Amino acid sequence: MQNSFFDKRQRSVREIIDFNQLDGILFTNLENIRYFCGFTGSDGALLLARKETSFLTDSRYWTQAEEEVKQSRIVHYKKKLEGIASLFSDLKLKKVGVEGPFFALSSFQFLTKKLGNEVEFIALDDEIKNLRAVKDPQELSLIRAAIDLSTKSFFHMMGMLKEGAIERDVALEMEFFMKKNGAEAAGFDIIIASGKRSALPHGRASAKRIDKGDFILIDFGLRAHGYHSDQTRTLVCGKPTQEQSNIYQIVKEAHDLAIEAIRPGIPICEIDGIARNHIKQKGYGDYFGHGLGHGIGLAVHEDPVVNGENKGLIQEGMVFTVEPGVYIPQWGGVRIEDMILATSQGAEVLTHLPRELTII
Repeated sequence: MQNSFFDKRQRSVREIIDFNQLDGILFTNLENIRYFCGFTGSDGALLLARKETSFLTDSRYWTQAEEEVKQSRIVHYKKKLEGIASLFSDLKLKKVGVEGPFFALSSFQFLTKKLGNEVEFIALDDEIKNLRAVKDPQELSLIRAAIDLSTKSFFHMMGMLKEGAIERDVALEMEFFMKKNGAEAAGFDIIIASGKRSALPHGRASAKRIDKGDFILIDFGLRAHGYHSDQTRTLVCGKPTQEQSNIYQIVKEAHDLAIEAIRPGIPICEIDGIARNHIKQKGYGDYFGHGLGHGIGLAVHEDPVVNGENKGLIQEGMVFTVEPGVYIPQWGGVRIEDMILATSQGAEVLTHLPRELTII
């Protein structure tokens, strides 16, 4: 990844530093560290100060850091918190921002004990989360690549999806195909839930066999080069009943109406409301309990949160899912999920699987 991407991203942090009159911001969340300096390992810390950026790591990652870390000097430590405290003292920092949701109480207690009253810690939340909400061209390229591989894994999986197939076997084959063809990992435990189990929004694959007449809810994604995909399709084994066809159509209409309304400047909660109100008007409002979607990128769930409470505005460059659903206990459920890019012209649907009800 070019250094210019990291330089631009780090400048956005320094705007927060200036606005909040801080001396720097400490990052310990690994996705944020990767976003701002390129490090892909499993431990470390990043300090973005007014004039320089320091990546801190131990001997396990010295060589990796030299190869990956951009726009930052590399600082070695033996013990992480002691290394952070030492750097704060060396730079004479007085007021440091930290990631509110990720900065552990034990870390705060250690550093305040070590540094005394020298440093004031300021918890930041929305300021940090919003930094990754709008994707740059490099990120969009990686997201598209993740979607392409994920889509290939879906069509591969379709080859063994039939009456009598075991949910868990299908999920394992799908994950194997993902990894064999370049994925770092499945993005999450693949959901394959058939029959009455399709009423479980997060019903991970089980030992159940697929029976004729079953809805089959399949929620899958992967991580490649750090970035995620996330899609859901609901299929049916054999000819659908009229009720199955009706409910599927209601969910599809809610999905399509929400996507048609997406454009920059629209409150995010309105998009959720459009899908939710359609399902409610059709008599199934009690069976759609979760939010309409979520941002996706370096984390499979990140900002923006797409629900009825988020009054923030859609911005050009945001990538998020639209995934309405209807889940009826002891009967079954339907969800249709696609990944969306907000553009100046409206919504670009990044995922490209068929959205009509597929019969196996």
